Amino acid sequence: MDRSLFFKPADGWVGDLIPFEQDGEFWLFYLHEIREDPKPGTSWHLVTTKDLVQFEDHGVSLLHGGEDDLDFNAYTGSIVCDKDGIHHLFYTGQNPHNVGANGAPLQLVMHATSTDGMMTWGKHPELTFGAPDGYEAGDWRDPFVFRDEEAGQWRMLIAARHADGPERRRGVIAQCVSTDLMTWEHTEPFWDPRRYITHECPDVFAWGDWWYMVYSEFSESFTTRYRMAKSPNGPWIVPDLDSIDGRAFYASKTAERDGRRFFFGWIASKENNRDNGPWQWAGTMSVLEARQNPDGTLAFSFADELVESFWYEAPITLGRRVPMTIDVPDSYAAVVSEEDLPGQFYAKAVLQIAPGTTECGLLLRSSADGDRSYVLRLEPKRGRMVFDRWPRDVTGDAQWQVSGDIPFEIELERPCDLGPGEHILEVAVDGDLCVAVLDRQVSLSTRIYDLPEGRIGVFAGEGSVSVTELEIRTRTDK
Repeated sequence: MDRSLFFKPADGWVGDLIPFEQDGEFWLFYLHEIREDPKPGTSWHLVTTKDLVQFEDHGVSLLHGGEDDLDFNAYTGSIVCDKDGIHHLFYTGQNPHNVGANGAPLQLVMHATSTDGMMTWGKHPELTFGAPDGYEAGDWRDPFVFRDEEAGQWRMLIAARHADGPERRRGVIAQCVSTDLMTWEHTEPFWDPRRYITHECPDVFAWGDWWYMVYSEFSESFTTRYRMAKSPNGPWIVPDLDSIDGRAFYASKTAERDGRRFFFGWIASKENNRDNGPWQWAGTMSVLEARQNPDGTLAFSFADELVESFWYEAPITLGRRVPMTIDVPDSYAAVVSEEDLPGQFYAKAVLQIAPGTTECGLLLRSSADGDRSYVLRLEPKRGRMVFDRWPRDVTGDAQWQVSGDIPFEIELERPCDLGPGEHILEVAVDGDLCVAVLDRQVSLSTRIYDLPEGRIGVFAGEGSVSVTELEIRTRTDK
């Protein structure tokens, strides 16, 4: 069993997840990424969990094909179970040497079945199919299958692209239908906004009176979003806060248990394990729980099981006793702990933000004076939570060559409601991974490499904030 907060296999990285709930246990299939050159091919691996805290890695589940097979890379898909108890696995087959007319590797929908409870899979290469005319043959992936009881059929959603139109506006969720899961008929698109490059890893589910569509895009942003409707046929509504998380959390797909809905995705690693390194494909698995607001919109936060796994209070002494108020009408002040934070911890701060406050929040892994740290900054006037760090990159010897004109980590901005009053900021940190949650509504995930240790602090700028509660908990009493 893995006791880290975030699962990662010992011999690779977690790519796109394909979650499946069975008998109260989550079977989390994932693309097993091995960063070798040349690439060895991608298989589906399996990790299971009953409590969202302990994870058991079972290794390879669906083995990728050989160098000449269409599924040398077995990419993302979905799993459903038919009325006879047979599990059907649909996945994307790709081989870099199997190219289409435009020179791009073909992407194909492929099929495997299991009659022994998903312990082994038998492939059905004869059922393979690619994109029809009018679609790009190199973008036909991530088949997601669900049952439409009202229509009496199975529906398959596919991340695709139109063959014509503006290069970055051709994305479409294509659709096929079937009555037996074996033969599929292409039909009208499921969603065709002409808005993005593509809509990766589509996912659809019903919850109460609402239907939700989830997809990941890399056009203006590299993020996972959702839409909502009263029917699986739309029309789809754009919620005010339509993203699941920020840049680092991607390719999230969902599963339900006991009326609760969980989003399983990966937090991307960064090249060379540095804060200023480019984001990489794949990383470490992370789980967020969605909660349904009264208006049907979704809120995202930690699962209760994760928070409750932190049993022990960590001794943290601030320079001032909590509750306390930092009142700085036209300046800035920070109060920093005397002790360093543990490498793995959960923190909860309850903040009363006064009207007109420009900024406040938490410092993580801070120096004693609060000047060097990671920063979770709440900006009420701009209605956002951002992640920042200091020191910034230095490009020369002059003062103006410090990257001080960058307001924060640009890809890590989360819109949120920061009206005057009480707000709760929660943080879970494990090594180089950090996830923050505001008011159990808005999540923000990231990596923290360059500052491996330091203290916790609370700050305010141009305003006033009262800290009514600050707790740090760990999983061990050491």
